[in-house]
Amino acid sequence: MTNLVDAVGLHRRFGAIHAVRGLDLHVPPGQVLGFLGPNGAGKSTTMRMLTGYLAPTEGSISLAGIDLARNPLDARRTFGYLPEGAPCYPDMRVDDFLAFIARARGMDARAGSGRITSVVERVHLGDVLHQRIETLSKGFKRRVGLAQALLHDPPILILDEPTDGLDPNQKHEVRELIRQLGTERAIVLSTHILEEVEAVCTRAIIIRQGKILFDGTPSDLEARAPAGVTKNKMDHVFRSITREQQPRGEPIG
Repeated sequence: MTNLVDAVGLHRRFGAIHAVRGLDLHVPPGQVLGFLGPNGAGKSTTMRMLTGYLAPTEGSISLAGIDLARNPLDARRTFGYLPEGAPCYPDMRVDDFLAFIARARGMDARAGSGRITSVVERVHLGDVLHQRIETLSKGFKRRVGLAQALLHDPPILILDEPTDGLDPNQKHEVRELIRQLGTERAIVLSTHILEEVEAVCTRAIIIRQGKILFDGTPSDLEARAPAGVTKNKMDHVFRSITREQQPRGEPIG
């Protein structure tokens, strides 16, 4: 199976800080990859490299077979990106914002209108379509962010903390949508919520200090749970894995 995301040997340095260290990432269609790690692990830096906002110090990134460094515009057309917090223009109405995104994506009025109608129905935005974005709840703002990421029907979705700050019902709705989208796309989902991995992901990677500590299925993660642990068992697994790779005397971040 051809991978839609191929990142090989990624390094990123910020002066003396080596944020990402030789990371490889390969994601085929139909896979939802949970990308986990503690604060400062290198998750956001990696996401920014995958989306072209940061160039790797070393390594290469290919999206749907297109080299990101050599053909950045064509490569960026292959993915939809939901940044952390789902930032949008707060003074715009939802319909005007989506129409603006459609034009920015090169769609004519007819094609843009058709895609907006389809995406609004899929993410359930009909009730707030004519409201200003600043008046929406966090849940609806996140749906608007997902809508703009889906508008050009990309084969790749890159989602940074897609359910952060949402209430339980909103989390359930967004996770169900991600599950549906993941049947046909490659999805990279950055999260610090281990529960999210069990809920939506088919594969999980844990990184710390820019290196991969674990790469496997959610079931593999569950198997790492200490005996007798039932509540929050994934948190126990996460800390167990990071401790296994921890140099003696260094605190866990």
